[in-house]
Amino acid sequence: HGIAIDSTGNVYVTDSNNQRVQNFDSSGNYLTKWGTTGSGDGQFDQPVGVAVDSTGNVYVTDSNNQRVQKFDSSGNFLTKWGTFGGSDGQFDSPHGIAIDSTGNVYVTDIYNQRVQKFDSSGNYLTKWGTNGTADSQFNSPFGIAIDSTGNVYVADFGNDRIQKFDSTGNYLTKWGTNGTADSQ
Repeated sequence: HGIAIDSTGNVYVTDSNNQRVQNFDSSGNYLTKWGTTGSGDGQFDQPVGVAVDSTGNVYVTDSNNQRVQKFDSSGNFLTKWGTFGGSDGQFDSPHGIAIDSTGNVYVTDIYNQRVQKFDSSGNYLTKWGTNGTADSQFNSPFGIAIDSTGNVYVADFGNDRIQKFDSTGNYLTKWGTNGTADSQ
């Protein structure tokens, strides 16, 4: 489902149906894997998104367990955060995940129609978004990416668009519409 590349070129892939993360070198040679089915530390129920920070730590959105798990580059469990719900730090289907240059973690929270931001230890920092079609509103936010200046891009799946925000969630612009032509 998800894919991320670390600073040395190693590739991390979430293998959702097999409830694991697999790690390959840049030539596709298998290195390691971790995860089994379950809700314990290091176990998964639909791992979806994956991101790697500048020090090589791997973050995985464990969608049906309603949490984010953090591992070292060898797959050793470090920490986790999140439970089911709509309060700050809770999730209803965490999906996309991205990390900025200072180590902050951004997670798309699909059914809560928002983005949540955490520090690298999982401490809640802020959130933005509500359900709808207006600017800063979402209808199933899936993918997320961060550019070199800290701007946050969110694939707003149900609204057929990309929305761009600054690092604190202030709306900047949007593009895309439903269709098949270029830029739609």
